[in-house]
Amino acid sequence: MDDRKYPPVTQVGMASLALIVAAGIYLSANLPEHVSLGPAEILLALSAVMMAGNLLSITRVKGFAWERFFAVARWSLLAYVVIAGMIEFVFIHNHVRGGTLVVLTLSLIVFAIHVPTLIGFTVARYSQAA
Repeated sequence: MDDRKYPPVTQVGMASLALIVAAGIYLSANLPEHVSLGPAEILLALSAVMMAGNLLSITRVKGFAWERFFAVARWSLLAYVVIAGMIEFVFIHNHVRGGTLVVLTLSLIVFAIHVPTLIGFTVARYSQAA
């Protein structure tokens, strides 16, 4: 193992996922009644900013095993897009509409991108760059 210092990708990623899950739980718990979108929008925005920061911090790692990262992240992204699609189908099937559906959809997109990023990063950080 090398002694390279990595940014706190996993820690920030888990915090971001906690925010996005909290937003989803908040919205889902109040359905089918009208729900205020403000708290969920704030949590979504914070999570998206954390995800963008995480992705940016990964690009700054010197000698990162990008080939391994994409090999792993690509397949896990496929799996999480399917999972997010099934959850989206449930929301649509249960007549979630308007702003609530938009916030839940954006939350699913953040979820479906961030988890494969974390999986790919975890594998690539212990691999040798090509």
